[in-house]
Amino acid sequence: MVTKLKKTNSSKKSSTPLKGSVKDSAQQIWQAGLGAFTKAQAEGTKAIEALIKEGVSIQRKTQSVAEEKLSEASSKMSSMATDISSKASGQWDKLESIFEDRVAKALNKLGVPSAKDVNALIARIDELNKSVQKLSAKGAAPKVAAKKVVKTAAKPALKKVTKPAAKRAAAVV
Repeated sequence: MVTKLKKTNSSKKSSTPLKGSVKDSAQQIWQAGLGAFTKAQAEGTKAIEALIKEGVSIQRKTQSVAEEKLSEASSKMSSMATDISSKASGQWDKLESIFEDRVAKALNKLGVPSAKDVNALIARIDELNKSVQKLSAKGAAPKVAAKKVVKTAAKPALKKVTKPAAKRAAAVV
């Protein structure tokens, strides 16, 4: 609770020196505050500049560490990608060879001659053409004999090829 003080005559007499001391104290407090403010302002600028320098230093260190970690992660990822790529290409080559083998087997079962068989037939046909040209150049052999030579010469080459392929090759010749 707040109680009111009664004014007395004695308080009027003692209030004058009290007023002066309070006024002096207030003025000293005010001046101390102004001094503290001025000092804080001067030192605050210095403190802020020091903090800024420290912040820039920390930022640079953090950026360099982050860049280092980023380059390290990038190199790890590229090496992993290279490893995976090489493994995948190796697997792809295996898959391709398996596929080629199976297709070759399926074509062989169907009687389709392989490229090797066709090349052998082409070589044999070239040899036969040369033989026929030699015989026709001599003119000594009749045409009927040349046909027999072609038929008999084609038989050994066709025996190497599977039976259905040989029938097709004989039909071509």
